[in-house]
Amino acid sequence: MGLQRFTTLFLLALCILSQGLAKGALGFACNWGTRSSHPLPPQILVKLLKDNGFTQVKLFEADPGALKALGNTGIQVMVGIPNDLLASLASNVNAAIAWVNQNVSTYISKNGVNIRYVAVGNEAFLKTYNGQFVNSTFPAIQNIQAALIKAGLGRQVKVTTPLNADVYQSDSGLPSGGNFRPDIHDQMISIIKFLSQNGGPLTFNIYPFLSLDADPNFPKEFAFFDGSAAPVVDGSITYTNVFDANFDTLISALEKNGFGQMPVIIGEVGWPTDGTSNANIKNAQRFNQGLINRIVKKQGTPKRSTPPDIYLFGLIDEDTKSIEPGPFERHWGVFNLDGSIKYPLNMGGGKSLVAARGVRYLPKQWCVLSSQANVQDSAAFADSMSKACTYADCTCLSPGASCSGLDIKGNASYAFNMYYQTMDQRRDACQFNGFSVITNIDPSPPQSACQFKIMIDLGKHEKKATSFAAPKWNKIDFMVLLISSFMFTLVLLLCI
Repeated sequence: MGLQRFTTLFLLALCILSQGLAKGALGFACNWGTRSSHPLPPQILVKLLKDNGFTQVKLFEADPGALKALGNTGIQVMVGIPNDLLASLASNVNAAIAWVNQNVSTYISKNGVNIRYVAVGNEAFLKTYNGQFVNSTFPAIQNIQAALIKAGLGRQVKVTTPLNADVYQSDSGLPSGGNFRPDIHDQMISIIKFLSQNGGPLTFNIYPFLSLDADPNFPKEFAFFDGSAAPVVDGSITYTNVFDANFDTLISALEKNGFGQMPVIIGEVGWPTDGTSNANIKNAQRFNQGLINRIVKKQGTPKRSTPPDIYLFGLIDEDTKSIEPGPFERHWGVFNLDGSIKYPLNMGGGKSLVAARGVRYLPKQWCVLSSQANVQDSAAFADSMSKACTYADCTCLSPGASCSGLDIKGNASYAFNMYYQTMDQRRDACQFNGFSVITNIDPSPPQSACQFKIMIDLGKHEKKATSFAAPKWNKIDFMVLLISSFMFTLVLLLCI
């Protein structure tokens, strides 16, 4: 009996210990964007998430391919609702019910997707939107909440709304002076109160990179977690980095309005690797390693010792994203467009990043400027460059970016090749008014961060995974892409 009792107690202790270890198991969260001309199959990306310890993911829209691939994986999902749907969801609860049934209930019941949050809108109160979504955001949140309750998911799935940090400010310039912007104060309090009553968190996006890139006088070292900038002293608290100061400004705003215990999620934070001089591999590695170190150590901020869930932005690059905010918008990924590693990261416990597996590429050939080309034919040459950079991603040629040091011939070769690759190396895709030629020699400058890419082979992936879903484009997306790409090309030609 004694041995049997000992064995029972031993097994019970083992169970308790294993549960404790499981609860304490480290997991990361990230954003999975789908604005790509050559998206990897969702199954490969889900494997990429799992291989690198990502247990939570945020989608900006209910992408069917991504959601199906996330089924039965255990990965917690935050599924987003784009801003262009806010008005219809706000005005008609039946539209919200239909959206929840199609994009939440179905994937939970039929595909086993672990959906935990619905993110209503994305930075809808951003100042640059000039109040376009202010009046529709809160009613849309209310209707989505009602739809979740009707579907029997009110406890399982929580509503939130990702907001930019510009919804709060500090007149004193210190975190303790934080409060919500006067023009949206009432809407913010209504949303916070409603979310609190229904158990939903607040979600905020914080971008130290944007603080640095937008202000030439911003102290660069204050943008990083290991920086040596002069600290900001706020009463008894000393701040050594802008992330802590920014987050605690929000906490002060919540405290001032009676919501000091409101749960908060960091929906987006990261650092891009290209597009401007501050967006480079060195800075991105430094910032993201510091961020991951905090997550591993479960480090909070001076005003909140318990760390929030932090969604790294982002998983992979997106080469068809709008560049209206800046050329860096297409380069936020920890991984390249093809799932390859940009730079090493220590993920804790001696683990390093793991690249995507099973990726198939187009043949090793490039479209470049012909050695016989006469670039003095300015009209035809400008037309060729405009064509290439309107339909392909030329942001690496931006001032301060990785390929900004190329000469005029190098610029043309880079632009021609990006178009050629984006068009899947079609035979007629390397015809630029007689300026171009196909080569089997990699034209990438030696010992340079500038790389002439080869795209993944969508055809081979489609044959292997028939559930692959290409990105959806609406008319607004396409027009924004064309306009922004045209403006970029114009600036590039002026720089040349």
